[in-house]
Amino acid sequence: MNGIRVIPLGGQGELGKSMYIVEVNQDMFLLDAGLMFPEEEMLGIDAVIPDISYVVENKERVKAIFLSHGHDDHIGALSYVLKYIKAPVYGTRLTLALAKEKMKENDFKGNAEFIEIHSDSILNFPASRISFFRTNHSIPDSVGIAIHTEEGAIVYTGDFKFDQAATDMYKPEIGKMAALGEEGVLCLLSDSTGAESQGYTPSEAIVEQDMIQAFQQASGRLIVACFASNIIRIQHVFNAAVISGRKVVVVGKNIQRVYETALKLGYLTLPAGLIIPASELKQYSDHKLVILSTGHQSEPITALQKMAKGTHKQVSIKPEDTVILAASPLKGGEVILFKTIDMLYRVGAKVVSNRYTVHVTGHGSQEELKMMLNLMKPKYLIPVHGEYRQLYAHQKLGIGAGLPKDHVVVADKGDIIEMTNNQIRLSSKVSSGNILIDGSGVGDVGNIVLRDRRLLSQDGTLIVVVTLNRGDKSIAAGPEIISRGFVYVRESEKLMDEATELVYNIVQKARTRHPFDWAVLKQDMRDSLNQYLFDKTKRRPMILPIIMEI
Repeated sequence: MNGIRVIPLGGQGELGKSMYIVEVNQDMFLLDAGLMFPEEEMLGIDAVIPDISYVVENKERVKAIFLSHGHDDHIGALSYVLKYIKAPVYGTRLTLALAKEKMKENDFKGNAEFIEIHSDSILNFPASRISFFRTNHSIPDSVGIAIHTEEGAIVYTGDFKFDQAATDMYKPEIGKMAALGEEGVLCLLSDSTGAESQGYTPSEAIVEQDMIQAFQQASGRLIVACFASNIIRIQHVFNAAVISGRKVVVVGKNIQRVYETALKLGYLTLPAGLIIPASELKQYSDHKLVILSTGHQSEPITALQKMAKGTHKQVSIKPEDTVILAASPLKGGEVILFKTIDMLYRVGAKVVSNRYTVHVTGHGSQEELKMMLNLMKPKYLIPVHGEYRQLYAHQKLGIGAGLPKDHVVVADKGDIIEMTNNQIRLSSKVSSGNILIDGSGVGDVGNIVLRDRRLLSQDGTLIVVVTLNRGDKSIAAGPEIISRGFVYVRESEKLMDEATELVYNIVQKARTRHPFDWAVLKQDMRDSLNQYLFDKTKRRPMILPIIMEI
């Protein structure tokens, strides 16, 4: 196989589980290996990762896995991928440290080869050369990846924005981006998360200044909610605490992996004695305290709910507390956010919202996406990392920036994008989709199980227990009907008695059939009870017949 192909396995039409394949002749490279946090209808699911069937089928061709930065939606599926693929993993110092901690958290037992790179690293493969450039995001050590081929470079931006006031640790290498553009970019895979937002993403410098003001004007304790992976926001909290003369208590069960790793490697800076344990809260006046509630997914927000209810193990919200929400809700999390704000007001807390800019996104808005296009000057554009409306908005930006319409491809998961004979086209598809993680199970929960969970959550379940004599199949005990989440039995005695009588008659009728068929009996119970209960209640509970023989 010769030529250049790009295949998204995740991150298209969704926010999260970024994973892209780039094929240069026989060589296959993986760009990122992320997870996605479950959507609301994925009941009980802990995380979602991409289907890597195609990669496993071609595992001998995989030359390397490149990680752009250390957020879970870019590294969270790595332990799953490395169970099946033996390939070196390349990433910057912080990214690899976080990836290793994540794999430890996922109880990864295999061997993995990690190779640290920096933005000046150059890697050589038979048909390509790999280079990197620093990007500006909400976590340090973020890089874009350029795969140089005879046809031009395939450039993957990772997550990025252009903050003109970025500190040295977060400064993007704009010169390198421009140099890539001058050298010749065949195709740009560019972050689309902010493609619907006009103008520029506000600077982190504004966030820091507003946070310092909010800290200085708060009379009581400060409670700040943010994500553990948003390292720049955590640094802002530390800086504001130092300036306002406050101590910081960090609470959250999942902070260790990101916070401690970043601190150890020098990506967070703070003076000795700034952080105190929660056990010392009562030793300080309220106006001397900041409580930083961090975690993954919706944890910082749910922790605030517990604090407002007084059920949190370490902290309870009290009047005169000031709460700063320095985290945007994940998709589907808006309802829980608004409920939490209501709870905070009920207990007398002040909530910092529109008066100060205490949070900005880590993704570039429209003008920054145009700037990336103008720097890179790609022949082709593939919008990545976004829901479909964001990919579509990015496509419009690309056409508006001068790219021909047929040079911008909005692809779906599994699409094979080929670049041959001076054109780009969608050729066919590979296996793609979601692998659901529930507890320690990977992929053992599918659509059928989710459908059952939805049914249970909607109309409950009815368990029918009958014991038959082995010889003549007469009823030895029962029928007994147990309701869970369907009706309150004490207030529905007539309904349950009639349902029990219905089951009794079904069993008696089944005894007259020769041969006696267990499967038919169970199906008769389901069908008859389903129709009867729907007629009476307009509900369809899940019906589970249990028939025993003695």
